[in-house]
Amino acid sequence: MDRILSHYRRGGQGVSFVLSLRQAWDRSQSTLCVGLDPDPAKIPVAAGDPDDPDTILRFCRGIVDATAPYACAFKPQIAYFAAARAEAQLEALVGHIHRAHPGIPVVLDTKRGDIGATAERYAIEAFDRYGADAVTVNPYMGFDSIEPWLRGRDRGVFLLCRTSNPGGSDLQALDVGGERLFERVARLAAGPWNLNGQLGLVVGATFPEELARVRELVGEMPLLVPGIGAQGGDIEATVAAGAGRASPGMLVNSSRAILYASTGPDWAEAAARVARETRDALRAAARR
Repeated sequence: MDRILSHYRRGGQGVSFVLSLRQAWDRSQSTLCVGLDPDPAKIPVAAGDPDDPDTILRFCRGIVDATAPYACAFKPQIAYFAAARAEAQLEALVGHIHRAHPGIPVVLDTKRGDIGATAERYAIEAFDRYGADAVTVNPYMGFDSIEPWLRGRDRGVFLLCRTSNPGGSDLQALDVGGERLFERVARLAAGPWNLNGQLGLVVGATFPEELARVRELVGEMPLLVPGIGAQGGDIEATVAAGAGRASPGMLVNSSRAILYASTGPDWAEAAARVARETRDALRAAARR
């Protein structure tokens, strides 16, 4: 176990995830999290050969550098890199973020969910190999599927709670002893499961009433909120429902709307423009 803990502590920002996130909120005055979901079929031709994994690195690195002034975090989705045989490029990308934009946390979107030694291996992959500051984890196998991720005492873990997809209601809205399943997950995450104080929850912007309910249950716990932009979540409703009282409280993720803002040679400039506009819209909503 000591060996695993030493792995989890290496890399990243050198401080706890929650502290680095608070510092990023203060420094950037932004709640925008830029999602990095590189689809070779959508990468602009001007960025290079889409079948070359190095093009994925160049494209994502360009997006990161263009949007960093407007972001509080970056969220690479591991499946997009793995499907393109670009795992080495993902490692290089996270390293670039930490070197070129120190203090901006990286949330690796893995949505893993397993128990025991397998969960430990997944955690080593995310925290040691890729150098992530936080991850997304599926909690629906129970606490023993979460506990191995918490051994990295300074690493963040966002548990899927009320996801932005319509099918999430099939299970997450079920009544479990007088409360909905996503409410039970929120209560557990805010209570006995939060062993290292670094837990957060994933709650979709497409369900603002449920987002408000989760905020009521968990206090100032950080929420990763996908669903604005291409998925249609409303910024004003999201901020009204999910903002914390003592802190911004949210990482509001936008991926496709920023990544593919232009198909031409101005793709990086267009991404910066959309990121700035989204950041400004989130700020304006927070002032209302």
